[in-house]
Amino acid sequence: MEIKRVGFVGLGIMGAPMAANLLKAGFALTVWNRTPSRMEPLTKAGAAAADSPAGVAAASEVTITCVSDSADVEEVMLGPGGVIEGAPVGSIAIDCSTIAPPVARGVHDALAARGVAMLDAPVSGGDAGAKAGTLAIMVGGDERVFERCRPIFEAMGKTIVHVGPAGSGQVVKACNQVAGGLNLLAMAEAIALARGAGVDPAKMLEVVSSGAAGSWMLANLGPRAIRGDFAPGFMVELMQKDLRIVQQTADGVHLPLPGTALVQQLFRVLEAQGRGRDGTQALVDALAHLAGPLPAPGD
Repeated sequence: MEIKRVGFVGLGIMGAPMAANLLKAGFALTVWNRTPSRMEPLTKAGAAAADSPAGVAAASEVTITCVSDSADVEEVMLGPGGVIEGAPVGSIAIDCSTIAPPVARGVHDALAARGVAMLDAPVSGGDAGAKAGTLAIMVGGDERVFERCRPIFEAMGKTIVHVGPAGSGQVVKACNQVAGGLNLLAMAEAIALARGAGVDPAKMLEVVSSGAAGSWMLANLGPRAIRGDFAPGFMVELMQKDLRIVQQTADGVHLPLPGTALVQQLFRVLEAQGRGRDGTQALVDALAHLAGPLPAPGD
């Protein structure tokens, strides 16, 4: 049966444009956010506002959450006034946050005990992908539930893959953050080397981004880093949260991730400077801080 009523909880940098794309796709949308003012653009566009996550779930066949951390997901899903208190039996919850895989499995089991299916469906692609509806979405949970929700995912993303049972989406997102973090480091080191050797880093990016070393980070965040534009598409403090999840997951399987550990420590330089809310492209400044002042041309 076609899903028509969708709810969305968490209207931050990623959640707001994802919800807007659901509205554009024709779904009847109900929203809630801890800061009520963030609901206004969506309600003006035709969404209904609820007074709690439970209220969103009560009005929806599928309720999506997109919040910051594991504890936030547990609160909006299972806490007082949470999704679990309003979701009808037979409805579906989808969590698009990035959280620890054991937490995703725990929330899945708690909802299942109340007759509510759950998919863990973290996303990748940054604020640009959220706005354009081109996110990569990695989904864990029952495959039949996933297929029923495919039209919802297609309204928000372009690459949509069912990756396994409950919690698998979060494992794949951890892998994504490993690759993303190391690509950020590659971007920052390439910019640092170009600057240090007296080459225009923008020209370096133009050619390197088009070759075998090209990456999303080089093409999308490299130009921002060079301009000194550190507005967050994804904040340092959230990347650090994700990298902690990565290391916890690796610890559970006794796996060394030395490159990831280095990236985490470099982001800590920015946190120590009070820059946790800068975009992750600020990693270029962590390297600059370690290097100290560059020599003047001709020195």
